[in-house]
Amino acid sequence: MRFHPLSATFGLALLCSPSFSAQAWNHPSMFSVRGGTSMSKTSTCLKNTASLVKEVKTIPIPGMRPGTSGLRKKVEVWQGLDESNKNYVENFIQSLIDTAIANNGGVPIETLIVAGDGRYFNAEAMQIIFRVLAGNGVSNIWVPQGGIMSTPAVSAAIRRFEGGKAQGGIVLTASHNPGGPGEDFGIKYNEAYGQPAGEDFTEALYKRSLELETFKTVDSSIVVDLNANIGTKFSITEGSTVTIIDPYDTYIDTLKSCFDFDGLKNFCQRGGVSVLYDGMHGAGGPFARRVLVDELGLPESSLLRANPLPDFGGCHPDPNLTYASDLVKRMGLNADGSPDEGADINSLPMLGAANDGDGDRNLIAGSQCFVTPSDSLAIICDNWEAIPHFVKAGGPKGVARSMPSSAALDVVAEARGITCFSTPTGWKFFGNLMSSKEMFDGRDYTPFLCGEESFGTGSDHIREKDGLWAVLAWMSILMKANENISEGESLVTVKDVVKRHWEKYGRHFYCRYDYEGVDSDAANKVMNHIRDSYVNGDISKATPGDIILSGAEEFSYTDPVDGSTTSKQGLILTFKYSSGDSARVIFRLSGTGSAGATIRMYLERFERDPSNHEEAAPVALKSLADHALSIVNMAELTGRDSPTVIT
Repeated sequence: MRFHPLSATFGLALLCSPSFSAQAWNHPSMFSVRGGTSMSKTSTCLKNTASLVKEVKTIPIPGMRPGTSGLRKKVEVWQGLDESNKNYVENFIQSLIDTAIANNGGVPIETLIVAGDGRYFNAEAMQIIFRVLAGNGVSNIWVPQGGIMSTPAVSAAIRRFEGGKAQGGIVLTASHNPGGPGEDFGIKYNEAYGQPAGEDFTEALYKRSLELETFKTVDSSIVVDLNANIGTKFSITEGSTVTIIDPYDTYIDTLKSCFDFDGLKNFCQRGGVSVLYDGMHGAGGPFARRVLVDELGLPESSLLRANPLPDFGGCHPDPNLTYASDLVKRMGLNADGSPDEGADINSLPMLGAANDGDGDRNLIAGSQCFVTPSDSLAIICDNWEAIPHFVKAGGPKGVARSMPSSAALDVVAEARGITCFSTPTGWKFFGNLMSSKEMFDGRDYTPFLCGEESFGTGSDHIREKDGLWAVLAWMSILMKANENISEGESLVTVKDVVKRHWEKYGRHFYCRYDYEGVDSDAANKVMNHIRDSYVNGDISKATPGDIILSGAEEFSYTDPVDGSTTSKQGLILTFKYSSGDSARVIFRLSGTGSAGATIRMYLERFERDPSNHEEAAPVALKSLADHALSIVNMAELTGRDSPTVIT
């Protein structure tokens, strides 16, 4: 093993480059070295014997309460450009590590993974985090080569890398939010089973942040070269080392335990089988390349925007009909998800998919067929025989959806005899259910399938939603549906699978209106109006019409695993059409933004008659949406005449 110094010039250049790690992911020689944690022949160990731990005085910074998936703020807040936000990263990480140590019985944390989605400020924040972790005695800090790793890959690495040695992971991501100067940055924490930190942890972290007086860090000349060879070690202090690890292998091995890669590779060589994947310049792109191209043999032309960029190429990395517009168009779809009648159907890919900024969300589409996330989840459940992960155990033992998602999953679960749960929004609630046995010695619901309407799907192979897993699930469903189709015959398409599902179970028309960046006071007025007028008031006072308000409630949830109760999780308005058909509209404030508030309105109407199934969901739900917006006074209270996004 060789030792060599880093020059101060190199360290300063590295620290001043907001995008060096992301740019490196686009270099053709970037990942020529593989092999897990074994030290390569050219690897180095940079040792700094002069590093001194120091305790720096600070003051509490308000507002460090994590939301449903970490703390998200404008990047300038994290950078501490304003004096009121000085040492923002240090304060947050110190509060986090103090909470983790308290949860560990006061014993210092030994091993953590630190990874990010490659957005602006990713590399600089990592250097700060390394020093704070070293100052707090974390012995082993594992960081992926390039500094970039999808959120599902981090969860897999926590659970499986070196036998699950890591006690948690710090993930630098604001998920599907934009990145770059003036945009969003975030940090979330995943605990020892790879699951997002629960509310008990995040609330303890927040309380700690309000009383913080000092943070620990290291006086060190060492700058971790995130692009060093796999296995390279950087000694930050005598007892704390940063090690560069392979980003891919553990995650890909995990996916291989779920799916038949050999069968999928053969299926991808069939005539008529084609896939178009949009990485949206997020962390999921390189993982999709390794799986879809390197493992399954699809051509490089199957990938769009698969190179991570600090600003996501100026796009909003949220895989929906609005922000994945190029993919949507190439799949022969209009902006509302309806078929584009002018598209050349013979040139359209068989399957289209997109992942978000950190690779955990997914959009699924077929040739002239958009699959809503709720339908996707229900169809995967009904076709579990196509997925080896479920087949090995005789099918899922439990399934779950977030409450705002449509009831399409419930119908399938009841028909298939599978226990089904409806939870608040947030993957941590699914984590409890799928970890009921391993964490709480309770009932075993694995193998487990779960998802939420916000384009999240996953299973118990990890403890996060997994965009690439969803893509492989749909590829497996198509492979199974075509196993008896001879060469030269027309293949079963995504549209065929979806239409057959609707014919069997009925269609749950579903869409979501997002009002983004609403003034927080105005957003709360909308919610309070619904709560006061209908949930706690008189529903008969709602404006009459062909659609009648028949019920109103506020969703709360008691966790069947740990007994905890979560309240105020959404306002549900139930309606009846004059025909007798039922519908529901849900209003909820999102916790994933960094500024203002996002009001989400979820619309659902069940339709049994197959002759009515072809209508585009936004069209089928327009009258319901107009009526709901009218009775909640959306325009009057927010000044918004239309939503920012309809998905």
